[in-house]
Amino acid sequence: MSNIPVLIVLLPLSAALLCMALSLIHWRLGRDVVIASVAASLVLSVIQLKDVIDHGTVSYVFGKYKIPYGIEFRIDAISAVIIVMILIIGFITLLFSMSFEVRDGGKVKNSGAYTMLALLIVGMVGMTSTGDMFNLYVFLEITSLSGYCLIALGGSRGIVAAFRYMLVGTIAATFYLLGVGILYSQTGTLNMEDMHYMLSRGVSTEAQAVALVFIIAAFGVKMALFPFNGWQPSAYAHANAGSRPLIAGVMGKIPAYAMFRYIFCIYGSEFRFMDEFLLIVGIFSCCGIIYGSVRAMAQTDLRKMLAYSSVAQIGYITLGFATGSPVGIVGGFLHMLAHAFMKSGLFFGTGAIRQKYGSMKMEDLGYIYKKMPLTSGLMVVAALSMVGIPPLGGFFSKWYIGMGAAGSHHLVYLFVLVISSLLNAVYFFKLFEKMFMARDKELPDRIPSEVAQEVPWNMVLAIVVCFLAIILIGVFNVPIVNVLMPTVMEVGS
Repeated sequence: MSNIPVLIVLLPLSAALLCMALSLIHWRLGRDVVIASVAASLVLSVIQLKDVIDHGTVSYVFGKYKIPYGIEFRIDAISAVIIVMILIIGFITLLFSMSFEVRDGGKVKNSGAYTMLALLIVGMVGMTSTGDMFNLYVFLEITSLSGYCLIALGGSRGIVAAFRYMLVGTIAATFYLLGVGILYSQTGTLNMEDMHYMLSRGVSTEAQAVALVFIIAAFGVKMALFPFNGWQPSAYAHANAGSRPLIAGVMGKIPAYAMFRYIFCIYGSEFRFMDEFLLIVGIFSCCGIIYGSVRAMAQTDLRKMLAYSSVAQIGYITLGFATGSPVGIVGGFLHMLAHAFMKSGLFFGTGAIRQKYGSMKMEDLGYIYKKMPLTSGLMVVAALSMVGIPPLGGFFSKWYIGMGAAGSHHLVYLFVLVISSLLNAVYFFKLFEKMFMARDKELPDRIPSEVAQEVPWNMVLAIVVCFLAIILIGVFNVPIVNVLMPTVMEVGS
Protein backbone atom coordinates (compact mmCIF):
# COMPACT_ATOMS: atom_id res chain seq x y z
CA MET A 1 0.00 0.00 0.00
CA SER A 2 2.93 2.35 0.51
CA ASN A 3 3.57 2.19 -3.25
CA ILE A 4 0.13 3.51 -4.22
CA PRO A 5 1.38 6.88 -5.63
CA VAL A 6 3.61 5.18 -8.19
CA LEU A 7 1.22 2.30 -8.91
CA ILE A 8 -1.48 4.78 -9.94
CA VAL A 9 0.86 5.94 -12.72
CA LEU A 10 2.56 2.62 -13.45
CA LEU A 11 -0.59 0.56 -14.13
CA PRO A 12 -1.96 2.62 -17.07
CA LEU A 13 1.60 3.23 -18.33
CA SER A 14 2.24 -0.53 -18.52
CA ALA A 15 -1.12 -1.06 -20.21
CA ALA A 16 -0.32 1.65 -22.77
CA LEU A 17 3.00 -0.02 -23.61
CA LEU A 18 1.30 -3.42 -24.02
CA CYS A 19 -1.88 -2.29 -25.79
CA MET A 20 -0.66 -2.44 -29.41
CA ALA A 21 0.98 -5.86 -28.95
CA LEU A 22 -2.02 -7.35 -27.15
CA SER A 23 -4.31 -6.09 -29.89
CA LEU A 24 -2.46 -8.32 -32.34
CA ILE A 25 -3.64 -11.32 -30.32
CA HIS A 26 -7.23 -10.09 -30.22
CA TRP A 27 -8.44 -6.66 -31.27
CA ARG A 28 -10.29 -6.12 -27.97
CA LEU A 29 -7.58 -7.42 -25.63
CA GLY A 30 -5.42 -4.28 -25.61
CA ARG A 31 -8.49 -2.11 -25.03
CA ASP A 32 -9.70 -4.27 -22.15
CA VAL A 33 -6.29 -4.23 -20.44
CA VAL A 34 -6.15 -0.42 -20.68
CA ILE A 35 -9.67 -0.08 -19.23
CA ALA A 36 -8.88 -2.54 -16.41
CA SER A 37 -5.64 -0.73 -15.54
CA VAL A 38 -7.35 2.66 -15.32
CA ALA A 39 -10.14 1.13 -13.21
CA ALA A 40 -7.50 -0.29 -10.83
CA SER A 41 -5.74 3.10 -10.66
CA LEU A 42 -9.08 4.74 -9.91
CA VAL A 43 -9.64 2.43 -6.94
CA LEU A 44 -6.11 3.11 -5.68
CA SER A 45 -6.60 6.88 -6.10
CA VAL A 46 -9.69 6.78 -3.87
CA ILE A 47 -7.70 4.86 -1.23
CA GLN A 48 -4.92 7.45 -1.58
CA LEU A 49 -7.38 10.33 -1.15
CA LYS A 50 -8.73 8.79 2.05
CA ASP A 51 -5.18 8.32 3.35
CA VAL A 52 -4.31 11.96 2.60
CA ILE A 53 -7.46 13.19 4.32
CA ASP A 54 -6.75 11.04 7.39
CA HIS A 55 -2.98 11.45 7.71
CA GLY A 56 -1.92 14.47 5.63
CA THR A 57 0.44 14.90 2.68
CA VAL A 58 2.05 11.76 1.25
CA SER A 59 5.68 11.89 0.04
CA TYR A 60 7.01 9.06 -2.12
CA VAL A 61 10.76 9.27 -2.89
CA PHE A 62 12.08 6.99 -5.64
CA GLY A 63 15.13 4.89 -4.82
CA LYS A 64 15.27 6.29 -1.27
CA TYR A 65 17.62 9.06 -2.43
CA LYS A 66 17.50 12.08 -0.17
CA ILE A 67 15.82 15.27 -1.30
CA PRO A 68 16.81 17.22 -3.38
CA TYR A 69 18.75 14.46 -5.19
CA GLY A 70 15.88 11.97 -5.42
CA ILE A 71 12.73 12.20 -7.53
CA GLU A 72 9.64 12.71 -5.40
CA PHE A 73 5.90 12.26 -5.80
CA ARG A 74 4.14 14.58 -3.35
CA ILE A 75 0.40 14.15 -2.89
CA ASP A 76 -1.56 16.69 -0.86
CA ALA A 77 -5.33 17.03 -0.55
CA ILE A 78 -5.67 19.13 -3.72
CA SER A 79 -3.61 16.84 -5.91
CA ALA A 80 -5.33 13.75 -4.47
CA VAL A 81 -8.76 15.14 -5.40
CA ILE A 82 -7.57 16.10 -8.89
CA ILE A 83 -6.10 12.62 -9.47
CA VAL A 84 -9.45 11.04 -8.59
CA MET A 85 -11.15 13.45 -11.01
CA ILE A 86 -8.72 12.58 -13.82
CA LEU A 87 -9.20 8.86 -13.37
CA ILE A 88 -13.01 8.97 -13.11
CA ILE A 89 -13.34 10.94 -16.33
CA GLY A 90 -10.54 8.95 -17.95
CA PHE A 91 -12.28 5.66 -17.13
CA ILE A 92 -15.70 6.67 -18.45
CA THR A 93 -14.05 8.22 -21.53
CA LEU A 94 -12.38 4.89 -22.30
CA LEU A 95 -15.77 3.18 -22.06
CA PHE A 96 -17.40 5.94 -24.12
CA SER A 97 -14.74 5.49 -26.83
CA MET A 98 -15.91 1.95 -27.45
CA SER A 99 -18.79 3.36 -29.51
CA PHE A 100 -16.37 5.10 -31.89
CA GLU A 101 -14.19 2.11 -32.76
CA VAL A 102 -13.47 1.46 -36.43
CA ARG A 103 -14.99 -1.96 -37.09
CA ASP A 104 -13.42 -2.96 -40.43
CA GLY A 105 -9.64 -2.94 -40.64
CA GLY A 106 -9.32 -0.53 -37.72
CA LYS A 107 -7.29 -2.72 -35.36
CA VAL A 108 -4.24 -0.44 -35.43
CA LYS A 109 -6.27 2.77 -35.23
CA ASN A 110 -8.37 1.48 -32.32
CA SER A 111 -5.44 0.17 -30.30
CA GLY A 112 -3.48 3.34 -31.06
CA ALA A 113 -6.35 5.49 -29.75
CA TYR A 114 -6.53 3.51 -26.49
CA THR A 115 -2.75 3.66 -26.13
CA MET A 116 -2.83 7.44 -26.49
CA LEU A 117 -5.74 7.77 -24.06
CA ALA A 118 -3.83 5.74 -21.47
CA LEU A 119 -0.71 7.88 -21.99
CA LEU A 120 -2.78 11.05 -21.70
CA ILE A 121 -4.09 9.83 -18.34
CA VAL A 122 -0.54 8.88 -17.27
CA GLY A 123 0.78 12.31 -18.21
CA MET A 124 -1.93 14.20 -16.35
CA VAL A 125 -1.71 12.06 -13.21
CA GLY A 126 2.09 12.35 -13.28
CA MET A 127 1.95 16.14 -13.60
CA THR A 128 -0.39 16.28 -10.63
CA SER A 129 1.69 13.90 -8.50
CA THR A 130 5.26 14.97 -9.10
CA GLY A 131 7.24 17.14 -6.72
CA ASP A 132 10.13 17.55 -9.19
CA MET A 133 10.25 20.36 -11.76
CA PHE A 134 11.99 18.41 -14.51
CA ASN A 135 9.77 15.39 -13.93
CA LEU A 136 6.82 17.72 -14.43
CA TYR A 137 8.27 18.60 -17.84
CA VAL A 138 8.51 14.91 -18.75
CA PHE A 139 4.88 14.28 -17.84
CA LEU A 140 3.85 17.53 -19.55
CA GLU A 141 5.38 16.26 -22.79
CA ILE A 142 3.70 12.85 -22.39
CA THR A 143 0.39 14.69 -21.99
CA SER A 144 1.06 16.95 -24.98
CA LEU A 145 2.29 14.25 -27.38
CA SER A 146 -0.64 11.96 -26.65
CA GLY A 147 -2.96 14.95 -27.00
CA TYR A 148 -1.51 15.80 -30.43
CA CYS A 149 -2.10 12.21 -31.59
CA LEU A 150 -5.68 12.07 -30.31
CA ILE A 151 -6.51 15.38 -31.97
CA ALA A 152 -4.94 14.19 -35.24
CA LEU A 153 -7.12 11.05 -35.12
CA GLY A 154 -10.12 13.33 -35.64
CA GLY A 155 -9.60 13.39 -39.42
CA SER A 156 -8.18 15.90 -41.89
CA ARG A 157 -9.25 18.93 -39.84
CA GLY A 158 -7.94 17.23 -36.72
CA ILE A 159 -4.52 16.80 -38.35
CA VAL A 160 -4.33 20.53 -39.11
CA ALA A 161 -5.50 21.42 -35.58
CA ALA A 162 -2.97 19.00 -34.07
CA PHE A 163 -0.15 20.52 -36.15
CA ARG A 164 -1.03 24.03 -34.98
CA TYR A 165 -1.21 22.85 -31.39
CA MET A 166 2.13 21.05 -31.75
CA LEU A 167 3.83 24.23 -33.01
CA VAL A 168 2.68 26.42 -30.13
CA GLY A 169 3.03 23.53 -27.67
CA THR A 170 6.69 23.13 -28.60
CA ILE A 171 7.26 26.82 -27.99
CA ALA A 172 5.50 26.50 -24.63
CA ALA A 173 7.70 23.55 -23.65
CA THR A 174 10.78 25.61 -24.56
CA PHE A 175 9.51 28.47 -22.39
CA TYR A 176 9.03 26.07 -19.49
CA LEU A 177 12.56 24.70 -19.79
CA LEU A 178 13.98 28.23 -19.96
CA GLY A 179 12.14 29.15 -16.78
CA VAL A 180 13.27 26.00 -14.98
CA GLY A 181 16.85 26.54 -16.17
CA ILE A 182 16.91 30.05 -14.73
CA LEU A 183 15.53 28.84 -11.39
CA TYR A 184 18.01 25.97 -11.27
CA SER A 185 20.89 28.39 -11.88
CA GLN A 186 19.63 30.51 -8.98
CA THR A 187 18.98 27.72 -6.46
CA GLY A 188 20.80 24.55 -7.57
CA THR A 189 17.75 22.32 -6.99
CA LEU A 190 14.80 20.97 -8.99
CA ASN A 191 12.73 19.69 -6.08
CA MET A 192 9.72 21.98 -5.65
CA GLU A 193 9.66 22.02 -1.86
CA ASP A 194 13.41 22.53 -1.67
CA MET A 195 13.23 25.33 -4.23
CA HIS A 196 10.54 27.06 -2.21
CA TYR A 197 12.85 26.86 0.81
CA MET A 198 15.68 28.43 -1.23
CA LEU A 199 13.55 31.20 -2.75
CA SER A 200 11.83 32.12 0.51
CA ARG A 201 15.17 32.63 2.26
CA GLY A 202 16.91 34.46 -0.54
CA VAL A 203 16.52 37.76 -2.35
CA SER A 204 13.79 38.06 -4.97
CA THR A 205 15.67 38.82 -8.18
CA GLU A 206 14.70 40.00 -11.63
CA ALA A 207 15.96 36.68 -13.02
CA GLN A 208 13.41 34.83 -10.90
CA ALA A 209 10.70 37.15 -12.21
CA VAL A 210 11.77 36.41 -15.82
CA ALA A 211 11.62 32.69 -15.03
CA LEU A 212 8.06 33.06 -13.75
CA VAL A 213 7.12 34.97 -16.93
CA PHE A 214 8.34 32.03 -19.03
CA ILE A 215 6.54 29.49 -16.82
CA ILE A 216 3.20 31.35 -16.82
CA ALA A 217 3.42 31.75 -20.60
CA ALA A 218 4.16 28.02 -20.98
CA PHE A 219 1.24 26.92 -18.84
CA GLY A 220 -0.93 29.63 -20.37
CA VAL A 221 -0.47 28.01 -23.78
CA LYS A 222 -1.10 24.51 -22.45
CA MET A 223 -4.30 25.46 -20.62
CA ALA A 224 -5.49 27.86 -23.40
CA LEU A 225 -5.48 30.91 -21.11
CA PHE A 226 -6.21 34.14 -23.01
CA PRO A 227 -4.31 35.39 -25.07
CA PHE A 228 -2.54 32.04 -25.62
CA ASN A 229 -5.71 30.23 -26.72
CA GLY A 230 -5.51 30.44 -30.52
CA TRP A 231 -4.91 26.72 -30.98
CA GLN A 232 -7.71 25.54 -28.71
CA PRO A 233 -11.11 25.92 -30.47
CA SER A 234 -10.15 23.87 -33.52
CA ALA A 235 -8.30 21.28 -31.44
CA TYR A 236 -11.28 20.72 -29.13
CA ALA A 237 -13.81 20.74 -31.97
CA HIS A 238 -11.98 18.37 -34.33
CA ALA A 239 -10.30 15.92 -31.93
CA ASN A 240 -11.11 12.23 -32.04
CA ALA A 241 -14.77 12.00 -31.02
CA GLY A 242 -14.23 9.29 -28.41
CA SER A 243 -11.42 11.14 -26.62
CA ARG A 244 -12.85 14.67 -26.94
CA PRO A 245 -14.53 14.70 -23.48
CA LEU A 246 -11.22 13.94 -21.74
CA ILE A 247 -9.26 16.45 -23.83
CA ALA A 248 -11.78 19.27 -23.44
CA GLY A 249 -12.85 18.46 -19.90
CA VAL A 250 -9.57 17.68 -18.16
CA MET A 251 -6.43 18.30 -20.21
CA GLY A 252 -6.48 22.09 -19.77
CA LYS A 253 -7.04 21.89 -16.01
CA ILE A 254 -3.74 20.19 -15.15
CA PRO A 255 -1.47 23.01 -16.44
CA ALA A 256 -3.66 25.38 -14.41
CA TYR A 257 -2.91 23.32 -11.31
CA ALA A 258 0.79 23.33 -12.22
CA MET A 259 0.70 27.12 -12.51
CA PHE A 260 -0.86 27.30 -9.05
CA ARG A 261 1.99 25.20 -7.65
CA TYR A 262 4.61 27.51 -9.11
CA ILE A 263 2.95 30.75 -8.04
CA PHE A 264 1.89 29.76 -4.53
CA CYS A 265 3.87 26.64 -3.57
CA ILE A 266 7.28 27.46 -5.08
CA TYR A 267 7.44 31.26 -5.22
CA GLY A 268 4.95 31.98 -2.42
CA SER A 269 3.72 35.20 -0.88
CA GLU A 270 7.30 36.20 0.07
CA PHE A 271 8.18 36.83 -3.58
CA ARG A 272 8.69 40.54 -4.12
CA PHE A 273 6.79 40.74 -7.43
CA MET A 274 3.88 38.46 -6.46
CA ASP A 275 1.20 41.17 -6.50
CA GLU A 276 2.21 42.23 -10.02
CA PHE A 277 2.07 38.67 -11.32
CA LEU A 278 -1.32 38.00 -9.75
CA LEU A 279 -2.60 41.22 -11.34
CA ILE A 280 -1.36 40.08 -14.78
CA VAL A 281 -3.03 36.68 -14.34
CA GLY A 282 -6.22 38.45 -13.25
CA ILE A 283 -6.22 40.70 -16.34
CA PHE A 284 -5.66 37.71 -18.65
CA SER A 285 -8.45 35.85 -16.86
CA CYS A 286 -10.97 38.70 -17.18
CA CYS A 287 -10.18 39.19 -20.86
CA GLY A 288 -10.46 35.45 -21.48
CA ILE A 289 -13.80 35.19 -19.67
CA ILE A 290 -15.35 37.96 -21.77
CA TYR A 291 -13.67 36.94 -25.03
CA GLY A 292 -14.61 33.27 -24.74
CA SER A 293 -18.21 34.07 -23.82
CA VAL A 294 -18.67 36.52 -26.70
CA ARG A 295 -17.12 34.17 -29.26
CA ALA A 296 -19.25 31.27 -28.00
CA MET A 297 -22.40 33.33 -28.61
CA ALA A 298 -21.55 33.59 -32.32
CA GLN A 299 -21.11 29.85 -32.99
CA THR A 300 -23.57 27.58 -34.79
CA ASP A 301 -21.50 24.43 -34.44
CA LEU A 302 -22.09 22.98 -30.98
CA ARG A 303 -18.49 21.77 -30.66
CA LYS A 304 -17.08 25.23 -31.44
CA MET A 305 -19.47 26.86 -28.98
CA LEU A 306 -18.32 24.53 -26.21
CA ALA A 307 -14.67 25.02 -27.20
CA TYR A 308 -14.88 28.81 -26.93
CA SER A 309 -16.78 28.54 -23.66
CA SER A 310 -13.79 26.57 -22.31
CA VAL A 311 -11.63 29.68 -22.80
CA ALA A 312 -13.99 31.52 -20.47
CA GLN A 313 -14.17 28.67 -17.97
CA ILE A 314 -10.38 28.39 -17.69
CA GLY A 315 -10.49 32.12 -16.96
CA TYR A 316 -12.71 31.45 -13.93
CA ILE A 317 -10.14 29.02 -12.50
CA THR A 318 -7.20 31.39 -12.88
CA LEU A 319 -9.34 34.31 -11.71
CA GLY A 320 -9.81 32.47 -8.42
CA PHE A 321 -6.03 32.11 -8.17
CA ALA A 322 -5.54 35.79 -9.07
CA THR A 323 -7.58 36.95 -6.09
CA GLY A 324 -4.78 35.66 -3.85
CA SER A 325 -7.46 34.92 -1.26
CA PRO A 326 -7.76 31.38 0.19
CA VAL A 327 -11.51 31.44 -0.44
CA GLY A 328 -10.99 32.54 -4.05
CA ILE A 329 -8.29 29.93 -4.63
CA VAL A 330 -10.55 27.19 -3.25
CA GLY A 331 -13.28 28.51 -5.54
CA GLY A 332 -10.89 28.17 -8.47
CA PHE A 333 -10.24 24.53 -7.57
CA LEU A 334 -13.93 23.84 -7.01
CA HIS A 335 -14.61 25.26 -10.47
CA MET A 336 -11.81 23.11 -11.88
CA LEU A 337 -13.54 20.06 -10.44
CA ALA A 338 -17.06 21.08 -11.44
CA HIS A 339 -16.12 22.25 -14.91
CA ALA A 340 -14.29 19.00 -15.66
CA PHE A 341 -17.57 17.13 -15.28
CA MET A 342 -19.65 19.90 -16.87
CA LYS A 343 -17.55 20.17 -20.01
CA SER A 344 -16.88 16.44 -20.28
CA GLY A 345 -20.60 15.87 -19.82
CA LEU A 346 -21.47 18.31 -22.60
CA PHE A 347 -19.03 16.60 -24.95
CA PHE A 348 -20.37 13.19 -23.92
CA GLY A 349 -23.79 14.52 -24.83
CA THR A 350 -22.73 15.95 -28.18
CA GLY A 351 -20.84 12.73 -28.92
CA ALA A 352 -23.96 10.69 -28.23
CA ILE A 353 -26.05 12.94 -30.50
CA ARG A 354 -23.44 12.70 -33.24
CA GLN A 355 -23.31 8.92 -32.93
CA LYS A 356 -27.09 8.61 -33.12
CA TYR A 357 -27.95 11.30 -35.68
CA GLY A 358 -24.65 12.34 -37.26
CA SER A 359 -25.00 16.10 -36.72
CA MET A 360 -23.28 18.72 -34.57
CA LYS A 361 -25.21 21.78 -35.78
CA MET A 362 -27.51 23.41 -33.27
CA GLU A 363 -30.27 23.93 -35.85
CA ASP A 364 -30.51 20.13 -36.20
CA LEU A 365 -31.33 19.61 -32.51
CA GLY A 366 -35.05 20.33 -32.75
CA TYR A 367 -37.09 18.28 -30.25
CA ILE A 368 -34.00 16.25 -29.38
CA TYR A 369 -35.30 16.03 -25.80
CA LYS A 370 -38.09 13.71 -26.92
CA LYS A 371 -35.76 11.37 -28.78
CA MET A 372 -32.82 11.49 -26.32
CA PRO A 373 -34.21 12.50 -22.91
CA LEU A 374 -31.26 11.26 -20.83
CA THR A 375 -28.67 13.00 -23.02
CA SER A 376 -30.77 16.17 -23.10
CA GLY A 377 -31.11 16.10 -19.32
CA LEU A 378 -27.34 15.95 -18.87
CA MET A 379 -26.78 18.81 -21.31
CA VAL A 380 -29.37 20.98 -19.56
CA VAL A 381 -27.92 20.30 -16.09
CA ALA A 382 -24.34 20.89 -17.29
CA ALA A 383 -25.31 24.10 -19.10
CA LEU A 384 -27.25 25.46 -16.11
CA SER A 385 -24.28 24.69 -13.89
CA MET A 386 -21.97 26.61 -16.22
CA VAL A 387 -24.36 29.55 -16.13
CA GLY A 388 -24.28 29.36 -12.32
CA ILE A 389 -27.73 28.16 -11.27
CA PRO A 390 -28.01 26.78 -7.70
CA PRO A 391 -27.70 24.17 -6.32
CA LEU A 392 -25.36 22.93 -9.07
CA GLY A 393 -21.56 22.86 -8.81
CA GLY A 394 -20.94 25.85 -11.08
CA PHE A 395 -22.95 28.16 -8.83
CA PHE A 396 -20.97 27.43 -5.70
CA SER A 397 -17.57 27.61 -7.43
CA LYS A 398 -18.45 31.07 -8.78
CA TRP A 399 -19.78 32.01 -5.35
CA TYR A 400 -16.46 31.20 -3.68
CA ILE A 401 -14.50 32.99 -6.41
CA GLY A 402 -16.77 36.01 -5.97
CA MET A 403 -16.28 35.93 -2.18
CA GLY A 404 -12.52 35.79 -2.72
CA ALA A 405 -12.66 38.73 -5.13
CA ALA A 406 -14.78 40.79 -2.72
CA GLY A 407 -12.60 39.86 0.25
CA SER A 408 -9.43 40.92 -1.58
CA HIS A 409 -11.11 44.13 -2.84
CA HIS A 410 -10.97 43.13 -6.53
CA LEU A 411 -14.43 44.43 -7.36
CA VAL A 412 -13.69 44.39 -11.11
CA TYR A 413 -13.34 40.61 -10.90
CA LEU A 414 -16.75 40.43 -9.24
CA PHE A 415 -18.26 42.54 -12.04
CA VAL A 416 -16.72 40.29 -14.70
CA LEU A 417 -18.16 37.20 -12.96
CA VAL A 418 -21.67 38.64 -13.08
CA ILE A 419 -21.45 39.84 -16.70
CA SER A 420 -19.95 36.56 -17.91
CA SER A 421 -22.72 34.54 -16.23
CA LEU A 422 -25.26 36.59 -18.16
CA LEU A 423 -23.35 35.98 -21.40
CA ASN A 424 -23.21 32.25 -20.60
CA ALA A 425 -26.98 32.31 -20.17
CA VAL A 426 -27.39 33.89 -23.62
CA TYR A 427 -25.58 31.20 -25.60
CA PHE A 428 -26.78 28.27 -23.52
CA PHE A 429 -30.40 29.40 -23.65
CA LYS A 430 -29.96 29.64 -27.41
CA LEU A 431 -29.04 25.96 -27.25
CA PHE A 432 -32.12 25.25 -25.11
CA GLU A 433 -34.30 27.03 -27.66
CA LYS A 434 -33.00 24.72 -30.40
CA MET A 435 -33.43 21.61 -28.25
CA PHE A 436 -36.94 22.31 -26.99
CA MET A 437 -38.59 24.68 -29.49
CA ALA A 438 -36.97 24.33 -32.93
CA ARG A 439 -38.58 22.24 -35.66
CA ASP A 440 -37.70 18.56 -35.70
CA LYS A 441 -35.38 17.91 -38.65
CA GLU A 442 -36.28 14.20 -38.54
CA LEU A 443 -32.69 13.04 -38.99
CA PRO A 444 -32.23 9.31 -39.61
CA ASP A 445 -31.48 7.25 -36.49
CA ARG A 446 -28.10 5.53 -36.93
CA ILE A 447 -28.48 3.34 -33.79
CA PRO A 448 -31.15 0.63 -34.29
CA SER A 449 -33.83 0.55 -31.61
CA GLU A 450 -33.14 -3.12 -30.91
CA VAL A 451 -29.58 -2.20 -29.86
CA ALA A 452 -30.52 0.62 -27.50
CA GLN A 453 -33.49 2.81 -26.79
CA GLU A 454 -31.31 5.92 -26.78
CA VAL A 455 -27.57 5.13 -26.81
CA PRO A 456 -25.49 2.06 -25.82
CA TRP A 457 -24.80 1.29 -22.16
CA ASN A 458 -21.24 2.63 -22.23
CA MET A 459 -22.52 6.06 -23.32
CA VAL A 460 -25.32 5.93 -20.76
CA LEU A 461 -22.79 5.26 -17.99
CA ALA A 462 -20.67 8.28 -18.95
CA ILE A 463 -23.76 10.49 -19.11
CA VAL A 464 -25.11 9.32 -15.73
CA VAL A 465 -21.74 9.74 -13.96
CA CYS A 466 -21.37 13.33 -15.15
CA PHE A 467 -25.02 14.12 -14.39
CA LEU A 468 -24.66 12.92 -10.80
CA ALA A 469 -21.21 14.50 -10.30
CA ILE A 470 -22.43 17.98 -11.29
CA ILE A 471 -25.27 17.77 -8.76
CA LEU A 472 -23.23 16.16 -5.98
CA ILE A 473 -20.38 18.70 -6.26
CA GLY A 474 -22.95 21.43 -5.67
CA VAL A 475 -24.81 19.68 -2.86
CA PHE A 476 -21.60 18.61 -1.07
CA ASN A 477 -19.55 21.71 -1.82
CA VAL A 478 -18.85 22.38 1.86
CA PRO A 479 -17.18 18.99 2.57
CA ILE A 480 -15.12 19.38 -0.62
CA VAL A 481 -14.02 22.87 0.42
CA ASN A 482 -13.17 21.57 3.88
CA VAL A 483 -10.85 18.99 2.30
CA LEU A 484 -9.14 21.56 0.04
CA MET A 485 -8.93 24.54 2.38
CA PRO A 486 -6.19 23.31 4.79
CA THR A 487 -3.77 22.76 1.90
CA VAL A 488 -4.61 26.19 0.43
CA MET A 489 -4.11 27.84 3.81
CA GLU A 490 -0.79 26.02 4.25
CA VAL A 491 0.68 27.19 0.94
CA GLY A 492 -0.74 30.67 1.35
CA SER A 493 0.67 31.18 4.82
